[in-house]
Amino acid sequence: MDQSLHHPTKRRFVRKLPNESRLQQAWQLSKGAITAWLDDFAPSMGAAIAYYTIFSLAPMLVIAIAVAGMIFGHDAAQGEIVGQIQGIVGIEGAMAVQGLLKSVSEPRDGIIAAGLGIVTLVIGATAVFAELQSALDRIWRVPAVPRESGIMPLIRKRLLSFGLILGLGFMLTISLVASAGLAALGKWWGSWFIGWEILLQILNFLISFVVFTGLFSVIYKYMPRVSLSWHDVRTGAIATTLLFIIGKYLIGLYLGRTSMTSGFGAAGSFALLLAWIYYSAQIFLLGAEFTWVYANRYGSRSASASALASTEQVAGP
Repeated sequence: MDQSLHHPTKRRFVRKLPNESRLQQAWQLSKGAITAWLDDFAPSMGAAIAYYTIFSLAPMLVIAIAVAGMIFGHDAAQGEIVGQIQGIVGIEGAMAVQGLLKSVSEPRDGIIAAGLGIVTLVIGATAVFAELQSALDRIWRVPAVPRESGIMPLIRKRLLSFGLILGLGFMLTISLVASAGLAALGKWWGSWFIGWEILLQILNFLISFVVFTGLFSVIYKYMPRVSLSWHDVRTGAIATTLLFIIGKYLIGLYLGRTSMTSGFGAAGSFALLLAWIYYSAQIFLLGAEFTWVYANRYGSRSASASALASTEQVAGP
C-alpha cells in the first residue's frame, strides 16, 4: 500500500495561542478538526466503515442483545434496540434491522451447524472493528507496520473487538436498567409532581449522554495502536457525543424528508439504513479528529506538555 495514501504528509492545525478565550478555543478546535477530517479523506473512510458495518450490524446486535437479555429478557432488549433505531431512521429502517436480526438468529439444526453459526456470528460482528482501528490509526498518524502473520494475532484482535461488543451489551443493560427505574418512578411519583414528564426526558438525556460518552471514550482509548491519556479521549468523547446527539436529529430529519426509500424500491429500507450508518460514521470520524486536534493543542501531546515532560526529565528525581 502506498504510504502517502495511508498517511497524508501534510497535516494542518493552528497551534495554541496565548490568552485564548473559550470561544476562540472552540473555534480553533472546530476548524482544526474539519481541516484534519478533510485531509484524512474521512468521507472515503466512512464509506468503508459503513460497508463493513452493514454486514456486521446484525451479528453485533445479536451479541449485545444476548448480553442485555440475560437480565431483562431477549424480547425486552431487542425491543429497546429496535425502538431506538426507529426513533432515528423511522419505521422502515427499524423493520430492516428486525429482518437482519431474524435472519441471523434463526436456529440451526445439528451441533456442527450451530457451532459454525456461532463462529460466523463472532467473526461477522468483529469485522467492522478492524476497519475502525485502521481509520483511527490513520487519524493518529500511526506508522504503518507489517501485519503479523499467524492465527494468534488474529485471535487477539478478534478478542479485543469481541470485548468491545460485550461492552456495548453492558451499556445497553445500563440503559435498560435506568429506563426501567425511571419508568417505575414515573408511575409512583408522576401524579405527585407537576412537570414530571419533562424531568424524565432530561434524566433520559443525561443517561444517554453518559452511556455514549463512556462508549466513545473506550473506543478512542483502546482501538488505535497508540498510547493516549484518558483526559484527551474523554474530552473528545464528550464532543463526539454532542455531535452525535445533534447529528442524530439532523440525520433523522434529512432522511425523513427525502424519498430515498421510493427511489431504491424493495431495497429502500436497506439503503436508508446504510445512509444512516454512513452519516453516523462521519460524525464518529469528525469526533476522532477533534480528539486528535485537542490532544495536540491543549492535551498530552501539546507543546507545553512536551516541554513540561522534558523539564521533569532534566531535573531528575
